[in-house]
Amino acid sequence: MHAAWYEKNGAARDVLQTGELPDPVPAPGEVRVRLVTSGVNPSDVKSRQARPLTVPRIVPHSDGAGIIDAVGAGVPQGRIGARVWVWNGQWKRALGTAATMIALPSQQAVTLPDNTGFDAGACLGIPVLTAFHALQLLEQQIGSLAGKTILVIGASSAVGHYVTQIATRDLGATVIGTVGSVAKAEHARRAGAASTIDYKSADVAAEVLRLTEGRGVAAIVDMDLSSTIALVPTGALADHGVILCYGSNVSDKVALPFRDMLFRSLALKFFVAYELTAQERTVACAGINRLLQAGMLDHAIGQRFPLDQVVAAHEAVEGASGKIGNVILDVG
Repeated sequence: MHAAWYEKNGAARDVLQTGELPDPVPAPGEVRVRLVTSGVNPSDVKSRQARPLTVPRIVPHSDGAGIIDAVGAGVPQGRIGARVWVWNGQWKRALGTAATMIALPSQQAVTLPDNTGFDAGACLGIPVLTAFHALQLLEQQIGSLAGKTILVIGASSAVGHYVTQIATRDLGATVIGTVGSVAKAEHARRAGAASTIDYKSADVAAEVLRLTEGRGVAAIVDMDLSSTIALVPTGALADHGVILCYGSNVSDKVALPFRDMLFRSLALKFFVAYELTAQERTVACAGINRLLQAGMLDHAIGQRFPLDQVVAAHEAVEGASGKIGNVILDVG
């Protein structure tokens, strides 16, 4: 198979290479997917930069889509020919989706609805799963989102774009989104955001309070706890509200305003899409396919690269401050 890989951490152009590797053979319980697309996510870039290798070679990327062309023992032959999307392709495994083929456990290849293209399929394993599960957790914390106002940090980002769509179109919430440009504001509004706040030029807390007539939002879906936590003492998050966090620009210690959180009964919930429980994953995959089949999700593909330009794809993700949409590789 044709593939991209790295054998040490470092800059994309210093460590990524492409060439031929042996075709994978599905083990018992596995399927082999002939990939068409591979999604390039920020976590893939961070892994290549700094996550220590535990094997001699890593084929990167966790997301992708394609067609099952072989199955291992115990997997129904009827799965051959199925269009699928892949999750956790490279998570805790050596061989990810930056290749023409991948073999992995059958449950990690989810049927891709006929109305959904392979390009969109490469956006599901991390961006959509993160968005869907975030909102599921939020409803567990504060009940139905119908009629409630939530703040989405980075509403034009890959995850934020899907959070905004699902929250407004499927769950009936009102979304205020933070953005970093006029173009990103337009992108978030097309996804369903009722209002946007340019965090570079506006006082986010003051704008949230103005837009909610002083009440604050019921919840915050957050991609950067290290900066978002500063909103808590302002009242932008209403009493009994929740911060649902899936990321931070500071990866170690973040100071919390304890007294505000304690006496206002605020909650802080963390998760990472790679580590959902089996039950959470089953619910999320079924829910995502329901939304796809209903045509409720729009997919923003920002840049596409052939497999041999994997370095350019990684560098596009690294320089993503002005980027709108997901970066994908066309691998098949």
